[in-house]
Amino acid sequence: MKRKREEREEMEIVWQTPANPPQPQDYILRNGRRHVRPYYFEFISHAKNRWAGKTIVDLFTDEFKGRPRDYYVSAVKSGRIQVDGQIVPVSYIVQPSQKISHFLHRHEPPVMALDVSILQKEPDVLTVCKPASVPVHPCGQYRKNTVVGILQAEHDLAPLFPVHRLDRLVSGLLILARNATKADHFRQQIEAGEVRKEYIAKVIGVFPEEEVVNANVNYNAREGRSSVEVDNPCSDRPLKGKTACTKFTRISTNGTHSVVLCEPITGRTHQIRVHLQYTGHPIANDMLYLSEVVAQRSTEGMGADRAAISGATHYLLASGLPCDDRSSEVENTDSGEDFSIDPMCTNCPNLGPKGYDGNEEALWLHCIRYSGPGWSYECPYPDWALLS
Repeated sequence: MKRKREEREEMEIVWQTPANPPQPQDYILRNGRRHVRPYYFEFISHAKNRWAGKTIVDLFTDEFKGRPRDYYVSAVKSGRIQVDGQIVPVSYIVQPSQKISHFLHRHEPPVMALDVSILQKEPDVLTVCKPASVPVHPCGQYRKNTVVGILQAEHDLAPLFPVHRLDRLVSGLLILARNATKADHFRQQIEAGEVRKEYIAKVIGVFPEEEVVNANVNYNAREGRSSVEVDNPCSDRPLKGKTACTKFTRISTNGTHSVVLCEPITGRTHQIRVHLQYTGHPIANDMLYLSEVVAQRSTEGMGADRAAISGATHYLLASGLPCDDRSSEVENTDSGEDFSIDPMCTNCPNLGPKGYDGNEEALWLHCIRYSGPGWSYECPYPDWALLS
């Protein structure tokens, strides 16, 4: 009887692919966080040249360190890892360009449970106020917990084509084209330098009335952060970073913090954040750029921002300093009662993946306006922009 029940439960598994759209019932709101109900998903990749010659188990153990080797052995034996649609032995040697499928119980990281509010809805354009902590589109471990996914699930809006980038922890105006033609139109204007971009940031100290930063930005993908490079006439070493320019204008100050208008002329990764650090006035709650010390990134896929926040929290707790630590609150409420527990899953019974807690807050950087030839879109100011 037990074997029949297990076989029946195995047959009830429905594997999802990117073609399956998010649904309203996919989300669980708990302790101020938006969780995604864990689901079965097929990850597909094609073997890179450097993978060739490795056994299928060695490949996953070396390249995807978020799970132990024993899990990958079991996954291959049970058929949850396949090559070209076939079950293979654990000793199977991978060849270049082969299709490798990993069927797993997917747990997406939680985000802050804030609405994706629609600002304007036009036939070709949709503008929204993006909440902090929510990625714009599917990437990494995020698929349903994204602006695009939430809009599709809650408002049946699809397809959507994001016109510009906003870092995950950044809030504010996000422009989405509703067709590829309009998206390409925006892209051409941005590449031609015809679009003005305006953000506000809350920074440490009394910022100068005006300052323009012309300093190369070099993004280190491994560390997940950028650094500033300036030309040194005494050195023959060429600059690695890309040219970058940001104009800053102080809006207000209370002597401790300043609210600054930020106008990036170029569009480099973390440009505003690292240029503000370069001025000596970093964003006041930007853990990634407040210190040169950044916690080591989790091999599970934890981004540098989240690792920096986690590292700062652990430091405060160890030092006995005050800290808004909600990690235990979130973890202790994950009971599995809202979703099915998978016996092979290394994240169950928690809702989120291992290594993700509740210690995130909105970065004090907010997009307020984008404007171009004959158009302009705006977003309201956040509460933190009002200095007391």
